[in-house]
Amino acid sequence: MLLNAGSRDSRLFVLILGRVLQGGVILAAIIVTLGAAVYLRDEGGVAPDYRVFRGEPADLRSLHGILADAAAGNGRGLIQLGLLVLIATPIARVLASVVGFALERDGVYVLITLVVLALLGYSFLA
Repeated sequence: MLLNAGSRDSRLFVLILGRVLQGGVILAAIIVTLGAAVYLRDEGGVAPDYRVFRGEPADLRSLHGILADAAAGNGRGLIQLGLLVLIATPIARVLASVVGFALERDGVYVLITLVVLALLGYSFLA
């Protein structure tokens, strides 16, 4: 059983879940840092005008636009992509949990984890 804390499979499972979380956070930090460097290189000398509120451009409000801007090397697009990777990291961890519990044939935990995944998906899309 997966929940047996002393088992080798349990330690491996916990290690994999930790690496998924760690990898996602590190990847997000790298992408945001790269985006910040590009943004500061391109627009760092422009003084902001705080008298007028300007929201994000329309192309940075959709997944397609963010991916297109990031692929083009746009600093804002890269920063937004990094934030999306950061948001997706816990979701990837829950997916890894579903796979791990399924491999262990632990139906109760698969069901509970699928409910958590459904709630995350609903809150993300709603």
